[in-house]
Amino acid sequence: MAEFATIARPYTKALFGLAKENNQIESWLGGLKALASVVQQEKVAAFIGQSGKSASEKVEMLVDLVGLSNPNLKNFVSVLAEQKRLQILPEVYAQFQDLTLALNHTKQAVIYSAYPLNDAQLEDLTADLQKRFGINLKTITEVDPELIGGVKVEIGDQVLDLSLQGKLNALYAAMTN
Repeated sequence: MAEFATIARPYTKALFGLAKENNQIESWLGGLKALASVVQQEKVAAFIGQSGKSASEKVEMLVDLVGLSNPNLKNFVSVLAEQKRLQILPEVYAQFQDLTLALNHTKQAVIYSAYPLNDAQLEDLTADLQKRFGINLKTITEVDPELIGGVKVEIGDQVLDLSLQGKLNALYAAMTN
């Protein structure tokens, strides 16, 4: 959601700067991932949305659920709770992850394939994509049977569609125009 992205951006940048200063980017990324996951659960989201609960009760519940021991992350969660913005934690995690990858000159690629890729296929495909785009990639794979065959790759806002379904759609469009 664009609104959450806009709201989360300054919080994320501030948190990332502090994490970088303390050389704890990776550990904080793990804590944010856990927080984002917990906040998206239906019962937790309902608890967070209750107006009768105080910010400190919400923070205490989240910290206990996640087992958060980092005092800086606890303070961050407290700030979000006081501002009634705990629901942006998944977006904060996504932006923090993007900043982490950018720091390492890496981008995240989502590879959709009709069938599961084995390790050798994934390594070859990743190497080809890194060569084509000239960047380091962290890959995530997802199976999408609708592709019929081939792969579709998303890197940021770029999409490389090498799937059979994509080729059939292009052929259909060419024939109907």
